[in-house]
This record gives sequence, C-alpha cells and structure tokens, in this order.
Amino acid sequence: MEFKRTHRCTELSAQNVGETVAVMGWVQKVRDLGHLIFVDLRDRSGILQLVMNADDAEIYKIGQTLHQEYVIEAKGVVRPRAEGMTNPNMKTGEIEIEVSALNILSAAETPPFVVSEQTKVNDEMRLKYRYLDLRRQSVMHPLEVRHRVAFLTRQYFEENGFWEIETPMLTKSTPEGARDYLVPSRVHPGSFYALPQSPQQYKQLLMVSGMDRYFQIVKCFRDEDLRADRQPEFTQIDLEMSFVDVDDVIAVNEGYIARLMKEIRGVDIQLPLPRLPYSEAMRRFGSDKPDTRFGMELCDLTEVVRGCGFSVFASAIENGGSVRAITVKGGASFSRKEIDALGEYVKTYRAKGLAWISLAETVKSPIAKFFSEEELNAIITAAAAETGDLILMVADKNSVVFDALGNLRVHVAKKMDLLDENKWNFLWVTDFPLLEYNEDEGRYTAMHHPFTCPRDEDADLLETAPEKVLAKAYDIVLNGVEVGGGSIRIHRSDMQAKMFRAIGMSQEEAVERFGHLLEAFRYGTPPHGGLAYGLDRLVMLLCGCSSIRDVIAFPKVQNASELMTAAPSPVDSKQLEELGIAVTASEKTE
Repeated sequence: MEFKRTHRCTELSAQNVGETVAVMGWVQKVRDLGHLIFVDLRDRSGILQLVMNADDAEIYKIGQTLHQEYVIEAKGVVRPRAEGMTNPNMKTGEIEIEVSALNILSAAETPPFVVSEQTKVNDEMRLKYRYLDLRRQSVMHPLEVRHRVAFLTRQYFEENGFWEIETPMLTKSTPEGARDYLVPSRVHPGSFYALPQSPQQYKQLLMVSGMDRYFQIVKCFRDEDLRADRQPEFTQIDLEMSFVDVDDVIAVNEGYIARLMKEIRGVDIQLPLPRLPYSEAMRRFGSDKPDTRFGMELCDLTEVVRGCGFSVFASAIENGGSVRAITVKGGASFSRKEIDALGEYVKTYRAKGLAWISLAETVKSPIAKFFSEEELNAIITAAAAETGDLILMVADKNSVVFDALGNLRVHVAKKMDLLDENKWNFLWVTDFPLLEYNEDEGRYTAMHHPFTCPRDEDADLLETAPEKVLAKAYDIVLNGVEVGGGSIRIHRSDMQAKMFRAIGMSQEEAVERFGHLLEAFRYGTPPHGGLAYGLDRLVMLLCGCSSIRDVIAFPKVQNASELMTAAPSPVDSKQLEELGIAVTASEKTE
C-alpha cells in the first residue's frame, strides 16, 4: 500500500473536514484505549491526531504495533474531534483523521531520549544525537527562520542590483588576526591552502573586475577559541559595492534590516538608524557594541577625584588612566555579598577591584574614609545618584575601565531584568580608530583589517600620527551585539602601501602576502566598500536564542569538535603519506 502525501500535518484544519487526505511522519505518541487507538503524528509542520477503530481489524492490528518514532503513512477522512476532546493548545486541536489505510515505512528502536518539547536532556546528549534533537519543533524553528532570512537576503539584494557570486573555499593563507585552517595540497607537496576567514580580498578583486555590486551567503572559518556567539565555521552575508562612500553602504543596509525585521518579526524599524561615533560609544557605554535598551551610562569621575587621598584612584590617574562609574538605580538594596560578587565579576575583565558607594538611608562605602564629606558629595553629584542608588567605580587604564564597566552594566541589567526582549535597538557605531597599538608585538595593528580606508581628513596623519587616524568603518549593532561590520576600502596603491608601512609590514612582505591585490590596483580600481553580517548571530537574535549553536543544524562544541560524527578524528596513514605529512605528536582525548 503506497499513496501520495496530500498535506503536512498542520496544513489541515476544520476547513478540510470531510476530505480524504494522506499524511506522513513520525509517531510522537500512541494511546491504546482498547477499542480505539490514538496516534499523535509529527512532521516538520507540527502534530496531528490519527484515530484507528477496532471495527477495522486490519488497521487496528497495525496500530497496535506502532511505537514512538516509527515512520508511517496514513490515509483517511478529516473529521471534527468529539465534543469536549478539542485541544486549544494545538494548531490541529479541533480535528483528527479517521484512518482507513496505514503503512509502516520504517520501524524505530527506542531512542536515547524522548523526542518531546517537555524532555530535559543535556547538551552533550542532544548534540550526539542531533538528528533526533532536530525533530523537536523548538529546535527546528530557528532553522526555518534561518531559511527565511537567507531567502529574503537573496531577494532584497537582487532587487537592489547585486549579483550573487561564489568565491573560492581553497585560498592563500594571509594570516592577520585569527589563525587559518590549513588544507595540505597533494599536488603541491609541502604547500597548503587556507580555508577563508572571509572573502575580503576576492570581493575587492570583484570590484576591480567591474562587478559593481556583489553579495554572497558564504561559509567562513577561523581557528579560534569558541564562545556562545562563535563557531570555527560560520556563515556570513557578505556584500561589496563600487563607486560608493559610507552613506551609500549604510543606506542599502538599513533598507535590508528594515525589510528583514518587517517580514521576519513583523516589526517596523524607524529609519535612518542612530549613528554613534566610536569615541562616544566608549565614553557613554564602555563598549563599541552598546546595548541602549537601558540607561546606566558611564560617568567620568577622573577630575572629581583628582588629588584625592585614595591611592587606587590617584595611581590610576597619574598613570594616564581614569576613574569611571555606573549608577545602579535602586541598587542600594544589593547585599554586601551581591556587591562582592560584582567585584569578582569585573576582575575577569582585568580590573583590580570594584569601589562602591551605597546610598541607603545612610551612605555606606568601604572607601568613604579616604574622602572628605565634600569630596564624597561631589562624587555622588557627578554620578547623578540619589537615595536608594548604588555607585560602582573602576580605576585603571582606560581600556580596562571601559571593558570592566561596559560589561558590568550589562551584567547588572540582566540581574535586574532591565533587558526588554521586545525592544529592537539597532544603531551604527562609526569613526573607529584605524589602528590600535599591540603592546605584545610593539607595533600598530589594523583595528578591522589592513584594507580599511582612513577618513579623508585624517589620511595625511597616517605616517606622522597614526594613533589619531579614524577609519571609514562602521558596525551595525542590535541590543548590544555586533551583527555586522564593514568599511570603505583603500582603492589606491599608494595609500595601501602607507597602510602596510603603518602596521610594520615591509614592502617585501606585503608583496608576498597581498601581491595579487596590489597588482590589481595598478589597473584601475573604483572606490568601493562593503559589509558582512554574521548570519548565525543575526538569526540567533531574531529567534531569541542564547547561542548560535541553536541556529546551526550541526554545530561544534566548546573544544571545536562535533559530537555526532566525532570530528576531528585521526586519518589513515596512507592519506598522510600521499600528502607528505608526518604526525609528530598527538594526545589521546576522551
């Protein structure tokens, strides 16, 4: 008995009552009442109830053999459920199918965990049996959203004159940042390809080629430590445009974001989006990806406490640092244990400690003894604190102060439930420093990448005062998460050479690593710029997930392994011999 599927489970409704239909899927649950068997059938769309009556002995006999996760096909008439038996929590809760034909397509052993929304199972088990985990609606839903985002992306950029062009997966290794994944070449013994960290150079070469507007939904690879929003392989929505400046790139992408939010979340985003210079973002929020759904902005107390008797503050200021604070409204209710925990939290961001003033009915602070009453009042006034508030202060070099307080304000906001999940605060962070000084290497490095163009008014400072040069760079931020970033690129050979010199790269090294790009620039290059979104991260936020693992079909875990297939794994010695590779050391892993 074979028949063609007419509907997915939740495509049926009361409007189909009386129709003969055919459905297929997995058995979610079986309830045998002696004369009736009820089966919850599950497919990608959801769950539908089937009914088998003992009056049909053949069907009933097959029904008695069904178990969870059997794959079946069923044919029958759609009918209303009996009075009092409807389920308002199910999309198909008003109907059922009275089965007239039934076939088992595949039997199933008892799974290692029950495939159900109510099942509690640890992440390791979920990822080891990911194909079972994915059968659950809550796990499957983010992949549906991901599909819709990808479809809308292609539709929007095609409408705006972009061509989707694939760039190579096997590329030249040009490390400047994260480590490359290397691929040995059998044909060229001793030589290696690299998997791309980004299509950056290829998309610039496409602009040199006259493609004008390019986009690509592309896999990228970085051999780096994992976090909740990172994976060794990830997907970018990558785009590049010719004959543009910053405003042009931003305008196209604001249209894209507005379209995405309207069609995926039903939310109208007001355009243009706010823009925040990097320096202001750091000063107000201690972060270049600020969450603006709540206040608690940083306050600079440096001048207020300059010359005070508290050595921690004085030392930080003398060494070129600052003293800054956040004011937690209502924070005076925090216990000493809770405040001490906040002190431990900021230490993870290299802060030496956390000073605090609690404005309960009386002022409480372990550092109050170092200040006169006038100085203490000046701090409270500068921090805009009132009775019932808590002032939290960090003193150190600016990079530490910003990092510690920027993360602390979000940590406290979560603790106080200030993060409104129904708010969608997009903004652009602009005017980044072009370079940042790497103390370990004793040189400047590119804050974004070495192809980023300096602002026109700063270009002459690149060789005389590189620390003052700002970039034509822009990141798009949603609720404290960077979802995309880009820049206008350098398109002149002389400017690119200056940039390489500024980051300590010799002409020989530049030619060795980027000679193909520099050569291309000699033959006429249009001004161009672009942007790349992290698709995984964007979908994570649109779905309200806590990790990008939740929006990837088969993700890696913390140590960059995949539990289901046990990758990475040793390979056959013959394969290594063909590649001219010898494994000199290995560690056994559990």
